[in-house]
Amino acid sequence: MKVCLIRYQIDPFQREAFRTYAQNWGSIIPRCGGHLVGYFLPDEGTNDVAWGMIAFESLAAYEAYRVRLKADAEGRRNFAKAAAERFILREERTFVEVVPGTFGIRAQAPGDSQ
Repeated sequence: MKVCLIRYQIDPFQREAFRTYAQNWGSIIPRCGGHLVGYFLPDEGTNDVAWGMIAFESLAAYEAYRVRLKADAEGRRNFAKAAAERFILREERTFVEVVPGTFGIRAQAPGDSQ
């Protein structure tokens, strides 16, 4: 599995606009074939860096997703909103490989045995 890590530099005065943008991807990304891990807004510390994480079975699956995303009307509207409102100042994408046996493991409650 591959994960696309998207680092956003955002306008900290338009945090809520970015929140809406990120929430919109919640229905678009899965419909287009991506496994949305989540979007993350700054909370403590640096106030202008946000993150998005989307998982794919392979880089080929990512490429197919990109084609579907570009054809998706709601996706195009979300991209256009970001461009018009300029709350995203910069984006960087990095692809990482998931180490088998480490992805999506939930915490155990105290006292639970495996």
